[in-house]
Amino acid sequence: MTKPFQLQTLLNLAQIKNESATRRLGELNKQQHETQIQLETLQQYRLDYQTRMQTASQQGMNPAMLRNFQEFIYKLDAAITQQIKVVEQSKLSTQAGRGEYANAQRKLKSFGTLQQRYFEHEQKVETKQEQKAMDEHTGRATAYKMLNTEK
Repeated sequence: MTKPFQLQTLLNLAQIKNESATRRLGELNKQQHETQIQLETLQQYRLDYQTRMQTASQQGMNPAMLRNFQEFIYKLDAAITQQIKVVEQSKLSTQAGRGEYANAQRKLKSFGTLQQRYFEHEQKVETKQEQKAMDEHTGRATAYKMLNTEK
């Protein structure tokens, strides 16, 4: 019977960390996608609002209304600038999550390789022991036959 893999606890821990890193990377990818969509929505809203302002100004508008349009566009620009920062931060977080995931994968693969080598080694040892036992049995049987045939 083979002995248990001595690093099994570490292998289990590596599997747990790998699953955690996989979930985390999925969350980070989703978050990055959502922040990008929010940025695109703000940019599209600004473009639409800019178009409405141009149309309204061509038809004639009072200075107060023009000022309101401009102030709102400035606020949209500030929101877009802020959202660009959020998107960039999200990209950095996702990149860090990819690194964490890659490290977890590497560790898991290393422990898996060690486990495989360990079981292969144990199998060879067991096979040698079985062969030795078989050889001893055969040798005894042969010796017993020789002793019995001499009589």
